[in-house]
Amino acid sequence: MALRGSHEKQQQSHNYDYDYLVIGGGSGGVSSAKRAAVNYGRKVCVVEGKHWGGTCVHKGCVPKKIMFQAATMAETLKHEATHYTFAPAPGKIDWKLMKEKRDKYIQRLNGIYVSGLEKAGVKLLDGWASFVDAHTVAVALNDGSHTQVTADQILIATGGMPMVPPGEGVQDHCITSDGFFELEEQPEKVVVVGAGYIAVELAGVLNGLGSETHLVVRKHKAMREFDEDISDFLDAEMQRQGMIIHRNTEGVDKVELDEQTGKKKVTCKNGKVIEGADVVLMAPGRLPNLDGNYGCIPCVKGLHLEAVGVKQHEESEAILVDEYQNTNVDNILALGDVCGKVELTPMAIAAGRRLADRLFGGITEAKASYDLVPTVVFSHPVIGTCGLTEKQAVEKYGRDNLNIYNSTFVNLYYSMFDMEPGDKPKTKCKIICAGVEEQVVGLHMIGMGADEIMQGFGVAMKMGATKADFDASVAIHPTASEELVTMGTWGTSAQASGAKVPPLMGAPAAKPTLKST
Repeated sequence: MALRGSHEKQQQSHNYDYDYLVIGGGSGGVSSAKRAAVNYGRKVCVVEGKHWGGTCVHKGCVPKKIMFQAATMAETLKHEATHYTFAPAPGKIDWKLMKEKRDKYIQRLNGIYVSGLEKAGVKLLDGWASFVDAHTVAVALNDGSHTQVTADQILIATGGMPMVPPGEGVQDHCITSDGFFELEEQPEKVVVVGAGYIAVELAGVLNGLGSETHLVVRKHKAMREFDEDISDFLDAEMQRQGMIIHRNTEGVDKVELDEQTGKKKVTCKNGKVIEGADVVLMAPGRLPNLDGNYGCIPCVKGLHLEAVGVKQHEESEAILVDEYQNTNVDNILALGDVCGKVELTPMAIAAGRRLADRLFGGITEAKASYDLVPTVVFSHPVIGTCGLTEKQAVEKYGRDNLNIYNSTFVNLYYSMFDMEPGDKPKTKCKIICAGVEEQVVGLHMIGMGADEIMQGFGVAMKMGATKADFDASVAIHPTASEELVTMGTWGTSAQASGAKVPPLMGAPAAKPTLKST
């Protein structure tokens, strides 16, 4: 349901400075701006007050993946290489040097974002924006000056920022995921508070690199919104790897600092006390970034959404949008984390590009699909998932309409490990099929390689793949991914296909339609 009477936009005759003004230089905003400028020749301006490239580049996906890889390498050197007869290696990271190298790489990416926009002919303003009216934005520039710009269409793509819960000493003595990437040295003992993907990813990194790692969760386990089999598997694996999990804490009550030692004492709401922490990292979630300047420029107080009447969620303050990224104000759009829906960088990029197609390309029905979005959690071990959990599938289709396939196996990588087969690290796969044709509506995997495997299967699911379609693809052996096309009694599922040209029972592959000569 659209928030306005029509989602179609007509170019106005008003003499605005720009056709398109984007507030926020993160992935979603930049992708939309470049699309409008390069593909449709529009006059575009982007305002960004902090880091070009946004959270993903600076404090999120990219540096997180680098640290995930470092932790994985440490685990290989310390615990795994000897099983392949390599001499033992310490696997100790040079944290300071690693930070310098990582920061240098991120700085390079920052430059790539800026040069890409400049080459596209987009005007860049380094500063903080706030609404004056529906077509006018005031910008407090980082050089101390001020300006105003007008635009026909305005996109809010300011992203989100880490949430820090209330509690005595919590604000003063804790860091967030942003602060993790500013640490100059590796903590010997760390407390990570949170049950979502940011918490388990950073806890996994620190544990893998050798820090004594405590994970504090409010309820009985982390990743409760994921498929229960997957979250249970992760819980067991994190414990097997030596992580200490504190359950049913109801959160943190207070954090105290010992001024003499610099150590921190964490008291949970259930009375549990954790002492001697070098770092306490709060990762309970993120909030929409509506305050604009993060407190960096005191003369600008946020986006001033109240000046134009943009509606927000009463509790989360996320901006309310319809399926076309429309807000309730005719020419103001919003996308990405600031809307609080599928908070993933590639999702924001897709939404940004499709929005530009609709606004400026004449494709009136263009929009991004928020269904069947594949995603990965860089936990230890890594999780890949797409579609519905078992619980969601039961609620949507009913238990009688589902066929569920499970497989747990030891990756061949661990074949040389000198331990009992039952003690070797495992991989778990789960396929959830619905209807008589057994359409794949949920796919979940945890274990080595799940991150690289999920993308291709996401394409298949988006095209309506069935279990028979999966089986019709010949397995690549020996790989972990072959498990997904050989589960159950192979080849006995309902011979129904989601393909335009079904590949079942040895049928030839689809042929392309060639241009006439």
